[in-house]
Amino acid sequence: MQRESGEKALGAAALASVGQSLPHDSAIRHVSGSAVYVDDIREPAGTLHVVPGWARDATRGRILSLDLDPVRAHPGVVAVLGPSDVPGKNDVSPALGDEPMFAEEEILFWGQPLFAVVATTREAARHAARKARIEVEDLPPLLTVEDALAADETVLPDYQFRKGSPETGLATAGHLMEGSLRIGGQEHFYLEGQVSLAVPGEDGDMFVHTSSQHPSETQHIIARVLAVPDAAVTVEVRRMGGGFGGKESQANHWAAIAAIAARATGRPCKLRLDRDDDMIMTGKRHDFRVDWKLGHDAEGLLRVVDMRLFARCGYSADLSLGVVDRSMFHADSSYYYPDAMIHSRRLKTHTCSNTAFRGFGGPQGMLAAERMMDALAIRLGVDPLDLRKRNFYREGRDVTPYGMKVEEHATLHAIVEELEESSDYRLRRDEIAAFNASSPILKKGLALTPVKFGISFTLKHLNQAGALVHLYTDGSIHLNHGGTEMGQGLFQKVAQIVAEEFGVTLDKVKITATHTGKVPNTGPTAASSGTDLNGMAAKIGAETIRGRLVAFAAERYQVAPDAISFAGNRVQLGERSMTLGELAREAHLARIQLSAAGFYATPNITWDRPSASGRPFFYFAYGAACSEVTVDTMTGEMRVDRVDILHDVGHSLNPAIDIGQIEGGFVQGMGWLTTEELVWDDRGRLRTHAPSTYKIPTASDVPEDFRVALYASAGNPSPTVYRSKAVGEPPVMLAISVFSAIHDALANLNPGAIPDLDAPATPEAILHAVLSMKRSRAG
Repeated sequence: MQRESGEKALGAAALASVGQSLPHDSAIRHVSGSAVYVDDIREPAGTLHVVPGWARDATRGRILSLDLDPVRAHPGVVAVLGPSDVPGKNDVSPALGDEPMFAEEEILFWGQPLFAVVATTREAARHAARKARIEVEDLPPLLTVEDALAADETVLPDYQFRKGSPETGLATAGHLMEGSLRIGGQEHFYLEGQVSLAVPGEDGDMFVHTSSQHPSETQHIIARVLAVPDAAVTVEVRRMGGGFGGKESQANHWAAIAAIAARATGRPCKLRLDRDDDMIMTGKRHDFRVDWKLGHDAEGLLRVVDMRLFARCGYSADLSLGVVDRSMFHADSSYYYPDAMIHSRRLKTHTCSNTAFRGFGGPQGMLAAERMMDALAIRLGVDPLDLRKRNFYREGRDVTPYGMKVEEHATLHAIVEELEESSDYRLRRDEIAAFNASSPILKKGLALTPVKFGISFTLKHLNQAGALVHLYTDGSIHLNHGGTEMGQGLFQKVAQIVAEEFGVTLDKVKITATHTGKVPNTGPTAASSGTDLNGMAAKIGAETIRGRLVAFAAERYQVAPDAISFAGNRVQLGERSMTLGELAREAHLARIQLSAAGFYATPNITWDRPSASGRPFFYFAYGAACSEVTVDTMTGEMRVDRVDILHDVGHSLNPAIDIGQIEGGFVQGMGWLTTEELVWDDRGRLRTHAPSTYKIPTASDVPEDFRVALYASAGNPSPTVYRSKAVGEPPVMLAISVFSAIHDALANLNPGAIPDLDAPATPEAILHAVLSMKRSRAG
């Protein structure tokens, strides 16, 4: 594995903390096992344990009877809670009121909680939960996209983008082509499962430790089910053992159950889902069927695209409005569509409610666009990279299907050109052609695919953040903000920003847990915006305090404000120098406020969904990946031989963390597209609900030749914190290059034929495509 730190990408300014490859703030604790997660918190005396109960033999049906007496009689059981025990609303949905905490009349998916057991031990609660006597009248479940389409069942209204006149484009294009692609879902498989510890306080207060990406929403939902004001609930999150979107809305359910158990018993209550139950009960990445048509000229230049996105959302809306919208926003990938129709349907099925997942729908839309490119390249007999470059956004061809102008398309071109050269794409293309000509069984494939990913929440009000900064009289700094740390290095980056503002070393900055009592009404840590929003809010808070210090010192020591500087834990006041702590003490004695609440709202964005118009993204993050694979056409097995990545992070705040995010995102995307397959049986039961049946990538799946570099950016042209760019989600879509490379390898079996390959490209899917290629050749 080769890495390039990307120092050139840091810009010309000499910075002490920002731009440095500093270790994650919890790195040592992670590897030593001393990092405290929710399940590691010392349990208060008298803590009880909560386990949800569900009908293990029923997938969808009317509840005829529910006998919980055997559950109550089990040794160690303290309470059994159901819908009638919810003090407030029996609803844990983020918005639409369609997700009951406990099912009341009808079971809508296999695994839906009906009640909760509260016991003295977790083991007692688990055994007791299985003793319920449940009688259900089975109803036929809708399980697939086709089931939902036939029944015309949706969780939200249909939605579309129109650009130009797609009907005219299809009628007048010189050449037409169409196809269909199935895109599988993905289990989050965070290392730390869903877990919450609720501790009751006085006057109905509730303090909850939880593993949530959205503490404020968790607070609101707990208050809703308890029928108390939001101010009576405090939620704290120090760290998560992974989230990936699976704890953006789905953590709320389990925190709320723990809270009502604590209210009912008056004792601390902890709920930690069993891994199997976690996978059965919680939502996944949305799976899609995408049907597409395109019109093009003889050279492969696109004239029109008509894309239909059918998303399986599960039994409730959850976050499907935003997820499927973002799949539409990225259905262009990096390509200009003169005329376009991007249409979506959010389909209701009797399966778990699908939810946010890293990329938030963007990967699905982008994968469909890249499949179109690969299929068209085969049809025209041209190199797929040449076709891609021909259709890239460029001057005069720079307006998206949703009407936003792509202002930084030159960066896309520069990254692809540089990676094409550094990866030896053309030379390797020739070498692979020679290999395939002499190898009847093993086939190699190569693909270089781009990434253009919009950064901002498309719900405008989520693009805001707050931070709280305290400067103490010894020169130490207390830092708190609304973002959550799930291993991605957010806390470390924001600490570096604050250290830079005060000119201190990182040991002077105390990172503290996300806490709804310190920074209220926060948005989720999602949409790759954690550092953009919270880093800027913390910077503004630090600047406010520093500004007060400068004004105080300028007057006290009669020096010009521009003669005052902060560096090396000291403050230079003209010819005089003192420590930051010394100045802070003097300011405190002079009654200068040394605390500030920073607040930031992303500028220059707007999106009017009803009219499908505006500027939904502050900027785009760009990247490209070149992947080489070898496919065994006899077994369907596949190996990734080499990966080259060049990714744009603007001026990197921490190159080491950014490279780690790129590597991790790529591997997670590779898992989604190659090994991670979700399987429901014909009754609606999830069959892949444990590591034994669901395969995430392991160390052996990571390509041995893995080259990652940061693009030498001149800095984000948008005014982000230190001109950096987001890095959380965009790298997931770099893995599309692996899927395209597999497609490329299979295309060698029958030149001119298009492989019938769906995602994930498991060995079974690859063999299916191999057989289809052989049949088309025989035909």
